[in-house]
Amino acid sequence: MNSTRPDPLTLWRQITQAGGTQAYVTEQLRERGFLVERRDVEGMSDREKDQYKKALKQEAIETKKLRREAWAAYKAAHVVHLGEGVFWTDGAKPDKWDTPNGPERAAENELPPLDTPEQLAEALGITLAQLRGLCYHRDAATSIHYVRFAIPKRDGSERPIWAPLPRLKAAQRWILHNIVERLPVHGAAHGFLAGRSIATNAAAHASAKMILKMDVKEFFPTVTWRRVRGVFRRAGYNESIATLLALICTEAPREVVDLEGTTYYVSLGPRCLPQGAPTSPALTNALCLRLDRRLTGLAAKLGWRYTRYADDMTFSLPAAHAGPPKLGALLGCVKRVVEGEGFRVHADKTRVARSGGRQTVTGLVVNGTSQPRVSRKLKREMRAAVHNLGKGKPLPEGESVARLLGYAAYIYMTDPETGRKLLADLNAIPD
Repeated sequence: MNSTRPDPLTLWRQITQAGGTQAYVTEQLRERGFLVERRDVEGMSDREKDQYKKALKQEAIETKKLRREAWAAYKAAHVVHLGEGVFWTDGAKPDKWDTPNGPERAAENELPPLDTPEQLAEALGITLAQLRGLCYHRDAATSIHYVRFAIPKRDGSERPIWAPLPRLKAAQRWILHNIVERLPVHGAAHGFLAGRSIATNAAAHASAKMILKMDVKEFFPTVTWRRVRGVFRRAGYNESIATLLALICTEAPREVVDLEGTTYYVSLGPRCLPQGAPTSPALTNALCLRLDRRLTGLAAKLGWRYTRYADDMTFSLPAAHAGPPKLGALLGCVKRVVEGEGFRVHADKTRVARSGGRQTVTGLVVNGTSQPRVSRKLKREMRAAVHNLGKGKPLPEGESVARLLGYAAYIYMTDPETGRKLLADLNAIPD
């Protein structure tokens, strides 16, 4: 009898070739000499009965061992389960919610063909067990695939950032480059897209009689994993693949709790797009395709222009527009459209800027017909900071050379001459 155990995947192939778990167990019991032929105990001597019972007991022990090995092999070859609140069936068949002609639609967008979890795991360069681990959801987990930190916001509060650990980050980057970045997005979207920026977003609103700025409230947390799954299903993937992709790209907002010496990461709500995952920004653009289409049509109907940069929606009324601005109608309709698409408007951040005052879009001044530009105030502050740093004076609290370099690059984007000089002066300052 060969005592060398095959690896779980090889074992599962052997089980499949044998005709299933029961057939495999029976075959192995026979080969190993543990399969007992059933007999009528009537007429057996006491000694024969004792031997028969011992043989049955040994067969039961070996059967249990073989079934345990078969289950381990099955788990190595199947997803099996993905945790609390996630429906999963191995070998699920197509259903009515799958996109018609899904493979053809995926091919149109040059998406990789992925029909099974095994194909997805292979594409990501991980095992099926590792794929299951990245996707598995627990409401109270002792470990997660993210590192949490916070960055300060302008209002003094903190923005939580969940940075994925290396294996998850690599999987998310593969999904980003091979799938998400190939999904259709609307021309009104300017955030996180090649060739578009805060400058292109602002340029669309130059020479405006009036500018309306609105903000989507809790943008990333509103995009739950089920909505992300819908993006991948509409892209042409079946429910199983869409579920796995969505779980890889989402995580539940969590609170860190210490209980009796053990740290728990406790879910505070459904899985959603985490700020810090490389896939999150691009997924919002794909998800907002219909929102952008509807708001573009609405704005045009009322004589306005529309763009979106992440959660910032901007509408502008061209200076040449004749007639009333219909601002009230625009505000009401935008709110209804946004809510109809599963989002909410942040009422406290709605702003209107008329041509008589300074108009800014994504931080850039857009008054007049010239290109968007950084405010003169920021340029003055930057020149002063660089001058003082060159004289050996300390930076104000909260500032750093890295932060100043970021501001200089920001200025360079719309004013190359000034930005280039600031960058050169900063790089010339000794450490």
